[in-house]
Amino acid sequence: MIYSNWWKYAGAVLVLYSIIGGLLFVNPNNLLFLDETVRNLNFHVPMWFTMIALLFISVINSLKYLKTFDLKYDIIASKCAAVAVLFGLMGLATGSVWARFSWGSWWTADAKLNGAAIGELLYLAYLILRNSIDDPSKKARLSSVYSIFAFPLFIVFAWIYPKMITNSMHPGSGDTVGFNKYPLNNNLRMTFYPAVIGWITMGWWMATLLIRNDFLLLNKQKNEN
Repeated sequence: MIYSNWWKYAGAVLVLYSIIGGLLFVNPNNLLFLDETVRNLNFHVPMWFTMIALLFISVINSLKYLKTFDLKYDIIASKCAAVAVLFGLMGLATGSVWARFSWGSWWTADAKLNGAAIGELLYLAYLILRNSIDDPSKKARLSSVYSIFAFPLFIVFAWIYPKMITNSMHPGSGDTVGFNKYPLNNNLRMTFYPAVIGWITMGWWMATLLIRNDFLLLNKQKNEN
C-alpha cells in the first residue's frame, strides 16, 4: 500500500518544500519592480498549471463518455473539473494579492486577469449546470458537450487573447515580457519547478478521492438494481 501511494507522498513533500523554500530561502531574484513579491511565483503560477492539467483530464474523459456512455468517465471528468475550479479560485486569490503589492490594486482592468476570471466563470457555470439536472445520463451528456466547448474557450480567454493585446501589466501578456526573458537564477527554479509538480500531484490526489467516492456510490446503485 505504501509503495502504491508513493506519488502522493512525493507530491506532499514537494509542496511542503516549495512552501518553506518559497518563503524562507534567499530572495531568488531581487528584481527592482518585484522585490520580495517574486516569491508568489511559487504559489500563484502552480495553481493555474494544476487547473489546466485537471481540465485537460476532464475534457479527455468527457470525450470518452460520449464515445462509450460509461458513467465512470463522466465521474472522472466532473470531479477533475470541480477540483480545477478550486485551484482556479486559489489562482485568482494569489494573483490578487500579488497585484495589490506590485501594482497597488487588488484588481486591474487587465486582459489576463479578466480572461482568467471569465475562464473560471465558464467552469462555475459547468458545475451549476450539473447540479441543475437530476437524470444521470442527461446530466452526463450535456455536461460532456459543455466541457468540450468550454476547454478551448478557457484557453482562448486565459492564454491566447491576453497575448494578442497591445498593452498589459501582466508578465508574458501583450507587450510585457514574461519571466523567461529575465535573467532568473537557479534559486527561483529550485522552488518553482517542485511547486508545479507537487501541486499538480496534489490536485490529482484530491480528484481521485472524489472519484473513488462516486465510484462506490455508482457500484452500490448497480448492485441495488
